This record gives sequence, structure tokens and C-alpha cells, in this order.
Amino acid sequence: MEQKPKIVVLGGGESGVGAAVLAKKKGFDVFISDNKKIKEKYRRVLKHFEIDFEEGGHTLSKVLQAEEIVKSPGIPDTILLISQIKENGIDVISEIEFASRFTKAKTICVTGSNGKTTTTLLIYHILKNAGFNVGVAGNIGDSFALQVANENYDYYVLEISSFQLDGMFKFKADIAILLNITPDHLDRYDNKFENYAKSKFRIIQNQLKNDAFIYCTDDKTIEQMMKQKKINARQFPFSQNNEGFAEGAFLKENEIVINTNKNNFKMTLEQLALQGRHNVYNSMAAGVAAKLLDIRNETIKQSLSDFQNVSHRLEYVSSVHGITFINDSKATNVNSTWYALEHYQKPIVWIAGGVDKGNDYESLKSLVKENVKAIVCLGLDNSKIHEEFADYVDIIVDTNSVRDAVDYAYNLAKKGEIVLLSPACASFDLFENFEDRGDQFKEAVNAL
Repeated sequence: MEQKPKIVVLGGGESGVGAAVLAKKKGFDVFISDNKKIKEKYRRVLKHFEIDFEEGGHTLSKVLQAEEIVKSPGIPDTILLISQIKENGIDVISEIEFASRFTKAKTICVTGSNGKTTTTLLIYHILKNAGFNVGVAGNIGDSFALQVANENYDYYVLEISSFQLDGMFKFKADIAILLNITPDHLDRYDNKFENYAKSKFRIIQNQLKNDAFIYCTDDKTIEQMMKQKKINARQFPFSQNNEGFAEGAFLKENEIVINTNKNNFKMTLEQLALQGRHNVYNSMAAGVAAKLLDIRNETIKQSLSDFQNVSHRLEYVSSVHGITFINDSKATNVNSTWYALEHYQKPIVWIAGGVDKGNDYESLKSLVKENVKAIVCLGLDNSKIHEEFADYVDIIVDTNSVRDAVDYAYNLAKKGEIVLLSPACASFDLFENFEDRGDQFKEAVNAL
């Protein structure tokens, strides 16, 4: 039997463990290494598949035995270990790149700074309703690698982050979707927006003339970079500002219009399950993808009208004494929070803060001046929020627990007003992730 090369997986979370299981099933010699303690649920999986692992630190000599490294997306490329690996001429790839070698399934791949999860789940919802044998993965649910190891899907809808794209080289999306590019994760890109934008455009790498690229032509960064790129795939722009595309989607009066070479599709904005300007974009992108897969208009219309949005994204929590509490914990960047602040027409007590990722708050200032009556900071270091918004809001208070933040916000708000958790920052200073932050927020609200 042919000796398979040794694979070392860095990171023992969802992505890493999925890659390790797939590698083991395919006959590779696998070792997993995590700098932190591996969660018990993942330890059980590794033990079940008899996969060798270490935690609480990386043993360089063991890592350098690899012929290829699969790196979890949360590990920066800039750490010393990665430099040492590359100096030894060992390739470092992402779990998605690795898993794609072992499936012939068609891929619909979604990236962008905002709206990825919603659009990915919306496309998955449409395909499921149309009877497709389809999985959803990437940043959602079970990892792509684990599903390739255990399932036999014909299609995958993948939510793909810039970090995952950075480790993808031969992977090709059959349908690539680029929703928007706004500053995010700049701390991982030398604080250069251009580097981050280039990373997003890796979604179209290796595409051929029969593949499809769906993109937002209203996004200035995308439009600008399109002029510099050679794009092989068929192009399907979508827009709320321009209309009449021969192929793509646009807004005409109160209707979304989608044109593909098959036929066209129309649906009024009121019929959409997801309301708000940003969700019109998400629905357009999903609708174009669905038409390219020859899904019937009736199925698309039904799916776009009965879709249930994801938790932690403009999620209604409760109304307490006439004060509405909204959980938007998934808003981990400025642009997401811009959509949230723009969405509501009532006075807002805004709960913000966390780990700043090189945020530029300029775009929020006019909205804050107009809509926000007080800011409740939730984070270990709130100095930048004070600095940026002191001239726009009279009341800015500091907290470092959800319970305190909710109590302050409740006391500052009045009947008919909104308490909005929309942090514009990552959650890792006080929480495990944005879901943990949102869940704690909901618990605190329900305890009022």
C-alpha cells in the first residue's frame, strides 16, 4: 500500500479536527497541534479516530515532520511558528483547500465583509427547498472537511472568510459571490485595507469561463478592483443604484429583478423575509445563484419569503416596559454596525466595544449624532470609543460585564426607545466568541 504523506494540523477546533478526521480517513499519518487546551468534544473525536494530538503548546520538531500543514483560519500567518514552517519549505494550506481535493461536489462560495452568513444560509435554504442534495459549511456548522469525510453531497454552499481564502491556492468556486468589501480584520493585514481587499478577491482564483462570479457593483472597492482583474468567469453584477443589467440583479421601483440567460425573476421588497437595505443585497445575490442553478421561480420566491434569519444578527430579544432590546452581536465590524444604526428610526442606547481590529469609526459619526442618545461600552479597553464619539454623544459609560451593560442601558433608555447590542468589535476580550456574547446579552435581558 502506498505510504501517504504526514499531515500536521494546527488548531484543534472545528476546522482543524474536521481536517484531521478527513486526513485519517484518507490514510494519511496525522498529528494535530494546538497552542491552547482542546475542548472536550473535540478531544473525544480525536480519541475515537485514534488521532495523535498535543495541546497547550506546539512542539516544533513534531510540526516540522509534516510534508504539508493544514492551518486553522484563526492562526495568523505572522506568528513565529508559521515563519519557521515556511523556512523549512513546508506548504501551509487551509482546511477548505485540503477538503476540496476529496470531493467532486459543485461549490457555491460566499465571501464579503458583511452578510456572508445570512446569504450562505439563504442559498442553502433555497437549494434544500428545491430538493438538492446539499451541505452548508465554511464558517457555519460542521466543517467542510468533516462533511466531506462523512457525507456525499452533490453541492456545498460555503461561507468563506478572508483568513480561509489566504490558505486556498488550487481551490475553485463554481459560483463565487462577493457581497462587499469594507475595512475589517486590518490587524491581520498590516493595517492595509488594500491587502484585505486583495484577499477577498481570491474568491475568483482559478475560475474558468463556465463558472460564475456574482458581485455587488454598488461597492466602490469591488468596482475599482474589477478594473485591475482579469476575470475568466461569467459576470453577474447586482445593484440597488443601477438597473437594466442583461445578466444580474437590480432594483426597479419596488421590485427585485433578476436576469440570467434562462429567464427573469421578479419579487417585491415587501415579500422578502429579510428587510433592510443590506438584506436586499443578500437576497439579490442568493436569487442570482439560485437562477444559475435552474431553480424554479416559485421555489425561489417561496424561499426568499419564508427564510428565518440567523441568531445574533438584528435579532429581537424582548420588550421590557416598552424598551426594545436587539441582539446584533454578530456585528463585529464598523460596516455591520452602520447597517444596524441605520436600520432603526427610534432613539438608540448603543452597546458597543470589544477588541478593536483597526476600526475607522468615521462612517458611524453622523448616524450616532442623529440616532444614538447614549453609548454603553462593553470591553476591557474602551478608550477609542470615548475618543471617537465624545463630541457626538453626551453619555458614554464603561462596563466590562454584560449584566452591567444591560442594566445601564435599561436605565438610560425610555419607553419607545431601543437598546442595541451592535459592538463593531470582536468579542475575544471578555467572551469566547460573538455567539457567547449574544447569548449572555439575551440572558441578561430576560433577567430584567
